[in-house]
Amino acid sequence: MTSPHDKAWSDFWAQNRNSGQSGGCLPEKWQGIDAVQKEFWRKFAADIPRKARVLDVATGDGRVMAWMLARRRDLKLTGVDMAPVLPEPPRGTKIRADVLMENMPFPNKRFAAATSQFGFEYGSIAQTAAEIARIVEPGGRIGLMTHRQDGPILEHNLKRRKQIGWAIDEQELIVLAKKSLALRAAGLTSLPPKLTAAPAEGARLFGPTSAAWEIAEAIRQTLVMGARDHAANVSQLLDTIAGHARNEIGRINSLEAACAQTADDTAFNVAVKKGGLSQQSINPVLEHGTSRPFADFRVLTHS
Repeated sequence: MTSPHDKAWSDFWAQNRNSGQSGGCLPEKWQGIDAVQKEFWRKFAADIPRKARVLDVATGDGRVMAWMLARRRDLKLTGVDMAPVLPEPPRGTKIRADVLMENMPFPNKRFAAATSQFGFEYGSIAQTAAEIARIVEPGGRIGLMTHRQDGPILEHNLKRRKQIGWAIDEQELIVLAKKSLALRAAGLTSLPPKLTAAPAEGARLFGPTSAAWEIAEAIRQTLVMGARDHAANVSQLLDTIAGHARNEIGRINSLEAACAQTADDTAFNVAVKKGGLSQQSINPVLEHGTSRPFADFRVLTHS
């Protein structure tokens, strides 16, 4: 059965099939981080044995595999992800959806190396480490790019969660919109003043491109453009807006929990050692021209 967490990430990838490398988690001004991520993965790929099988854990849209394959055409890359629905994999790679990190469908010592970008820390660290240790050959290298609790990615997403909560929970704009649909049948076709004013209020409180403005404006436009449509169709669109909003809150909650798992490096290392891996190095990952890391790049080995 698909869990709410799985559904949230399936919804995310369904919306971001053609989003390029941004993935929808960051504002446009931060898209330069892709170049930095690519550098780290290409360097990691350079040290993997020729024609090696490599597993990308929590692969998402497969961007790590695409970057590595651009550097090493000889690698045999497979990605797995817990989301039941994923974008098409990069050419020359394979992806398996609906796979938990803690229980992967591969035989022992199947891979020479493993990678994960913003995925490993979303599961049970010890259990995932043990599963990777099982399917990676002894001496194999594992590359992890992990979130930071003090980084700008979590900060940005926590702000979005507050903005979404303002529109959906605090202002109850979906509830108010549904009530206006019911009144439409009685001949009251004008929008409630609160719904009309909500986009401007969201922009005033959180910014003109905030999630608060975005959701409020989407609700307003749904009602305006659906004025001559059946109320049931308009209600369904409102449910879609609410569903996307709730799924984003779910993703942000899981991001927050993932960051908590990497915040204590000592506890993180104890957990990976329990699973049979050892961390060899950790380096902060920064966008060029900035001084605040947005991630850490860790290299682990299976002894």
